[in-house]
Amino acid sequence: MDQLMGGEGAFPLETWFWEMPICTRWWTTATVLTSGLVQCKLVTPFQLFYSYRTVFQKSEYWRLLTTFLYFGPISIDLLFHVYFLQRYARLLEESSGRSPAYFSWLLVYAMTSLLLLSPFVSMPFLGHPLSSTLVYIWSRRNPDTLMSFLGLLVFRAPYLPWVLMGISFVLHGTVPKDEFMGVIIGHIWYFFNDVYPPLHGGSRPLDPPMWWRRLFEGRPREETAEGMENDVAVAGTEVPPPEVR
Repeated sequence: MDQLMGGEGAFPLETWFWEMPICTRWWTTATVLTSGLVQCKLVTPFQLFYSYRTVFQKSEYWRLLTTFLYFGPISIDLLFHVYFLQRYARLLEESSGRSPAYFSWLLVYAMTSLLLLSPFVSMPFLGHPLSSTLVYIWSRRNPDTLMSFLGLLVFRAPYLPWVLMGISFVLHGTVPKDEFMGVIIGHIWYFFNDVYPPLHGGSRPLDPPMWWRRLFEGRPREETAEGMENDVAVAGTEVPPPEVR
């Protein structure tokens, strides 16, 4: 059992897999499996992309999810994207530190925003901009971290999204719309979670709602404790005898 769960004696790949936080683990797994299914010709990319007409007129609702899972056929390029995805998703999920509710709510926010924006940029697959969103948020939260590109270019983390856009432009010769979308959506999240709260008495408008937290955490401790105190108070209350007339 220890070996299966990444304990002593486990293979390095197995250990790496089980050490990932739960949301990052299953997103990475789903991404690899989706590309594997396409590679084996069990599904085609035409069954996975997002468009408003196919989802809401033909009721193919699975596309709302699969558009974020397909990064292309199995290749070196796919391995690069999977590594990038799991690295920055893992760093963000681990830094949230409270429960999967917070990171999963970030994913819901980013995915919903991308689905709303995608018709304006004609982008059928949204895994790249979602990954770019996470990279941007991580880079802004780690301003002093030094990065290196091929050992030649050294820069601080906040410049990482722009360096990646520059590399994409040089390689493909087109403006990387997907990464621009990720920067915009990531900056909105970063602003309302890191910049806005100290200026407005700690208010965090993009925090997950209580019903979402309960899905992952159950009832908050303070509610449970308050309920127990009320029960004890009621149990300890003496009921006066009925008045004799």
